[in-house]
Amino acid sequence: MDHFNYRDGDLYAEDVRLADIADAVGTPFYCYSSATLTRHYTVFTDALAGLDTQVYFAVKANGNVGVLATLGALGAGADIVSIGELHRANAAGIPASKTVFSGVGKTADELRAALMAGVHQINVESIPELESLSAIATSMDTTATIAIRVNPDVDAKTHAKITTGLSENKFGIAWEQAESVFAMAASLPGIDVAGVAVHIGSQLTDLTPYRAAYTKVRGLVETLRASGHDIRVVDLGGGLGIPYDAEDPPSPAEYGAMVKDVMDGIGCKLAFEPGRMICGNAGVLISSVVYVKEGIDRSFLILDAAMNDLIRPAMYEAFHTVVPVREQSVGDNMAPVDIVGPICESGDTFAKGRMMPKLDPGDLVAFRSAGAYGAVMSSTYNGRDLIPEVLVNGSDFAVVAERLKIDAMMAREHVPDWLNLPTPKEARG
Repeated sequence: MDHFNYRDGDLYAEDVRLADIADAVGTPFYCYSSATLTRHYTVFTDALAGLDTQVYFAVKANGNVGVLATLGALGAGADIVSIGELHRANAAGIPASKTVFSGVGKTADELRAALMAGVHQINVESIPELESLSAIATSMDTTATIAIRVNPDVDAKTHAKITTGLSENKFGIAWEQAESVFAMAASLPGIDVAGVAVHIGSQLTDLTPYRAAYTKVRGLVETLRASGHDIRVVDLGGGLGIPYDAEDPPSPAEYGAMVKDVMDGIGCKLAFEPGRMICGNAGVLISSVVYVKEGIDRSFLILDAAMNDLIRPAMYEAFHTVVPVREQSVGDNMAPVDIVGPICESGDTFAKGRMMPKLDPGDLVAFRSAGAYGAVMSSTYNGRDLIPEVLVNGSDFAVVAERLKIDAMMAREHVPDWLNLPTPKEARG
């Protein structure tokens, strides 16, 4: 469920016409719904009622400070994968003490900064990272509270580029090495081994891989405790999928019931790191039609949004429902079109042969389910703007990320003195 619905022929975000936002900020732009963020977070946490839990929102899914502040006010912590994301979470009011630092390539400077900030937990993913963290914590005369991320070698049955729990993936400690690495960690100075962490991938639409991975983790916790380790936390990661097209992912209630079944009586605090499930359907990308191009064997709907704004279709062959912002009657002049952007790449294609009603230049379209891995993965490729992000709350809306134009981008670039560029007057002749 989301809060983007037609009303009197216009698509609304909660109580705001998306066309009115387009008039105010221009297109393309991202729009997020506070009500949808709140609902999805609440549904997820309600599904875990009765367990000792903490939910850490995966900042990599959507790092906008307005979005993070909305979730932080509901009680969410932050799952970060860089110190930059820590700054984002802090700016949104989420303290370091409610932050888990994940990621396979944390630098020494990042580990030092995380310890200085007082992050709640660092999820360690390799022996070299563990050794580096021990040396850094010891030099700072402090103790790093960690969980060790294990790789359970479970196939998440998701896209190859977003699966993380197979032995061939770069993430976590190999399952066969887990016990020896925990023993090593317990012997190192400056390290407090608090937990076991696991995350097997993103956009999972079946509970079977989760159950397999979580069952293995439970067994590992019991083995580690029998060996004398004080395991107090089990970090179960995130990855629960959302419906983009015809997918039928498990509901949070079904997921919660599975977690309770597998983890019943484990006696640990359970941590969760949802991202897409919270924010994916809480956002849309609004774009304008630039041209309708009639080809020999196909037609093209050319938009002002491009792959630099929403890269998921180009990178993951991902599906996004695209609908007119002005409601069309079912069957109105429906015809197949390729929906494309203006970038000089054939990969700048959002959909091929998509059935769409007749649209004209200037008409608005909405990409649904664009709240996760949309704006956060955008770029300035082809010298294009970073587009605005807008947060709606009831009948109010605010620009929570301004359009970044070419002059602002170029302000960080400089021509070296030795090139002796002509002055503007000289260049004009």
